[in-house]
Amino acid sequence: MRSLLQRLLKKPIIRLTDKYSSRPDKKRVNKALTELYQDIAGGGSKRGKVIPFDASAQKFIILSDQHKGARDGADDFAMAEKNYLAALDHYNRNSFHYINLGDSEELWENRYLSIKKHNKATFEHEQLFLKRNAFTKIFGNHDLYWDNDPLAAFGLSQLYGQSVKVLEGVVLQTKVHNRELSIYLTHGHQGDLQSDGNWLSKWFISNVWGPLQAYLRINPNTPANNDQLKTTHNRMMYEWSEKREDLLLITGHTHQPVFKSLTHLETLYAGLDKAKADNDEPRIRNLQHQIDERHFKGDKVLEFKDHDYKPCYFNSGCCCFDDGDITGIEIEDGHIRLIKWKYITHKQPQRVVLDECSLGDLVNFGNKKPQLQHA
Repeated sequence: MRSLLQRLLKKPIIRLTDKYSSRPDKKRVNKALTELYQDIAGGGSKRGKVIPFDASAQKFIILSDQHKGARDGADDFAMAEKNYLAALDHYNRNSFHYINLGDSEELWENRYLSIKKHNKATFEHEQLFLKRNAFTKIFGNHDLYWDNDPLAAFGLSQLYGQSVKVLEGVVLQTKVHNRELSIYLTHGHQGDLQSDGNWLSKWFISNVWGPLQAYLRINPNTPANNDQLKTTHNRMMYEWSEKREDLLLITGHTHQPVFKSLTHLETLYAGLDKAKADNDEPRIRNLQHQIDERHFKGDKVLEFKDHDYKPCYFNSGCCCFDDGDITGIEIEDGHIRLIKWKYITHKQPQRVVLDECSLGDLVNFGNKKPQLQHA
């Protein structure tokens, strides 16, 4: 019976999730992002902190949206755990500073004690960064508990063996080519009417969606869905960041990886137009083949026409895709990268670089937007 219901309900449930899981309001988004940034950048804020860093020497890994659960049918993180642990081993061994960008624990569907019981290995791995003073934990809407519950501090000390300050955001500050660059990081749920501390959404997740997902074992976080055109919320985040000079914005929340303001599919379309403008036939064929493959697989592929963009917005994606893949953002050696950890033969985790560019290239754009020529 479960298998039949999975086949019948998977696509409708994913469509409903996409439609109702986010209701961002542009004015609320702009106001919330601006106030938080000004609060942190001004110094002395309890909501966040400024971290000065040397772009040529210091390294950061940004991962978000693990949604650690109770290893039941509703636990979206279960498949990805092995990739996540391998990634943390790699980044700790190579002296990265780990910024956990929120929704690390699924506390809308699960109780704290259940999370603690079933995720000992992940907390032990995260604790290694904390011992090096290289761990920054930011809360999201699904682990808002860490910010607003009077027992949260005690719970965190139980998980990590020491006190942990949970923030709403951080601002990394560096200098590239003698020019100041700020990198603003926050979960990204700010201004979302369905997520920004909304009790009705929390009730629905806990009492309706959670039990239904547990029974049907349906994870809506499919890579195909995350390759489409930017979600409304991601677009609003981009529109906020494009108005700022010498500032990059990195969020999570939507589970949709974005690099230099584009999703992977948008990057393919932008590259195709550029290849046509350059009359680069081999590259045209290669890019068109990748786009056509999505049609053949049944993916809904829409033509991307918005080429007037500024490479200022990034999204770390998530650590709970239904195939076990995880995505994140690396900052290292003056470069920023979108990376994926995926399983290869015999479930062995492997790191893959999906896209990268130098921070210097991003600074050089200033407030200008690159214009891609049309064929």
